[in-house]
Amino acid sequence: MNPAVAPEPTRSLVELKIPARAEWVAVARLAVAAVASRLHFSVDEIEDIKLAIAEACTNCIAHASEDDRIEITSEVFSDEVRVSVRDRSVGHKLGSVEKDGGFAEGKRTEELGVFLIRALMDEVTYSVDAREGTELVMIKHVMG
Repeated sequence: MNPAVAPEPTRSLVELKIPARAEWVAVARLAVAAVASRLHFSVDEIEDIKLAIAEACTNCIAHASEDDRIEITSEVFSDEVRVSVRDRSVGHKLGSVEKDGGFAEGKRTEELGVFLIRALMDEVTYSVDAREGTELVMIKHVMG
């Protein structure tokens, strides 16, 4: 008798590289929204994802040089979308805002963006590597 093996979760992967310039953020928003629409997210949840992606890209742009690119990877599973935003800088201050900590008056715009990302997405992690740059991973679960 063979033990039952749980099937691998269905996964689709979409990769996008854009110039680290403000005029390209709309492309990232639309691409990630199209990916997220493959799941059963509400219109409001997709708008939350689009805003989180825009904030993540804006943080990348704030630390970018003229020739930098932003790499966006969207993974669709049966119950969540996982979006990774990576750039080559190590200047981000992503740990400066705690999810439960609120937002104090006088904080920098970058910190407001991180606060919004953490408020809009279900899980947010980041890593900073001197050679690889900064990677922000955001997960939104399908509710229901």
